[in-house]
Amino acid sequence: MPSIAITHINTLVTNDPSLGSGPLGRLRDAALVVEDDRVVWIGASSRAPATDSHLDAAGRSVIPGFVDSHAHLLFAGDRTAEFHARMSGQPYEAGGIATTVAATRAATDAELARRLAHFRQEMARQGTTTVETKSGYGLTVEDEARALRVAARQLTEVTFLGAHIVPPEYRDEPAAYVDLVTGPMLDACAPHARWIDVFCERGAFDAEQARAVLLAGRARGLGLRVHANQLGHGPGVALAVELGARSADHCTHLTDADVAALADGTTVATLLPGCEFSTRAPYPDARRLLDAGVVVALATDCNPGSSFTSSMPFCLAVAVREMGMTPDEALWSATAGGAAALDRADIGRLAPGTRADLALLAAPDPVHLAYRPGVPLVSAVWRDGARVA
Repeated sequence: MPSIAITHINTLVTNDPSLGSGPLGRLRDAALVVEDDRVVWIGASSRAPATDSHLDAAGRSVIPGFVDSHAHLLFAGDRTAEFHARMSGQPYEAGGIATTVAATRAATDAELARRLAHFRQEMARQGTTTVETKSGYGLTVEDEARALRVAARQLTEVTFLGAHIVPPEYRDEPAAYVDLVTGPMLDACAPHARWIDVFCERGAFDAEQARAVLLAGRARGLGLRVHANQLGHGPGVALAVELGARSADHCTHLTDADVAALADGTTVATLLPGCEFSTRAPYPDARRLLDAGVVVALATDCNPGSSFTSSMPFCLAVAVREMGMTPDEALWSATAGGAAALDRADIGRLAPGTRADLALLAAPDPVHLAYRPGVPLVSAVWRDGARVA
């Protein structure tokens, strides 16, 4: 691809303190150069080198592309009725997932692929350049494997979530379902996934079952992720830290011991404010985690039941308004934090050698993402150096 220089950037967020001021590595009146799929130069706009093409940012801001490290995009069907009922006073329970399981099993591979491509483009238009997605709506060997095959054709961050819920046909035999997940289902799914996840929660899998799932996945070379402490206090966070999971996701209900474990370990706390917004549940206390030194990521949890949003800017604004985060902390968590949750050093920041994943904002400073919630500020997006939105 031809090289391109983007100049006259009022605020360039690099997430590299060695390149600019503060934790976000802010540069003023800056420029960057992209060649092929990489950033090759960053500096003052007046010193930008010659390139094949040029884009004048005209005082707008540039940020790293959002890294959405927790989403559920491999599904069919619709749960509007469930949302309507919940907003009318009925609480969310994990068993609602079964509705989507039935629809997903009935869908074709082509339907799943089209829906995934649609959501991926919808996310790109809002500045997301990397998205992780999970299986978990098939819950048979065949349906989980085909969902992951579909995902792996479009995405690199693919997670096997056969342990989402116990499906209806195993309701009276949960141990037999865990044996299926850790045996034939894992055998079929591991070649198409980078990660394994488990919903360690009441109504889903207990600590002993979750441990078996995670250890089996690790033995097959998969990285570990855990749905933890969403609906109440439980063992999920402690288990995630003990086993060295890369991310514990939700983290809504935490004890002091949970926070201390996250602070002392290497597990990222991935917070999903869209879920609390959509279920009227208490928001996680991001301030408590950040003050303890925990690495925090933000993600959408885009799924048809409890958080049907694909907008990282929306989640960022909610995190600032409801979870005690500053605008800078929320932006870092939605970019570099998401990259940390995926164990990636090549995304979530902008520096020579990183992937050219970036978003141009129609605003002089990215603080506007929280300052002007709901306003479509993303005006252009590049992924791997190619303009995609």
